[in-house]
Amino acid sequence: MKNFVQRGEILPLTAPYDVAAGAGLLVGAIFGVATSPALSGATVEAAACGVFELAKTSAQAWTVGAKVYWDDAAKLCTTVNTSNTLIGVAVAAAANPSATGLVRLNGAF
Repeated sequence: MKNFVQRGEILPLTAPYDVAAGAGLLVGAIFGVATSPALSGATVEAAACGVFELAKTSAQAWTVGAKVYWDDAAKLCTTVNTSNTLIGVAVAAAANPSATGLVRLNGAF
């Protein structure tokens, strides 16, 4: 297979805003988790699949299997789909309130 480029688990992306290592970022329809800190406009490697502990809307309770979306304005995960991008599913319950939740990224765009 001569046209294979890479597995696509880690993607080099241009940071659309300053991002910390382990934080989410959205580039177009691609969501990833930064593997290192990056300033806006810099190239950052981002994990596009796997399970991550990510910042969430504190006042939400999550159930296992709930769809999780990225709120790019707040830079948080949420279960509210309106104007947000589907990024994966919750793989553990998360209480209300709580600052983080476990998300399996869907890897799809």
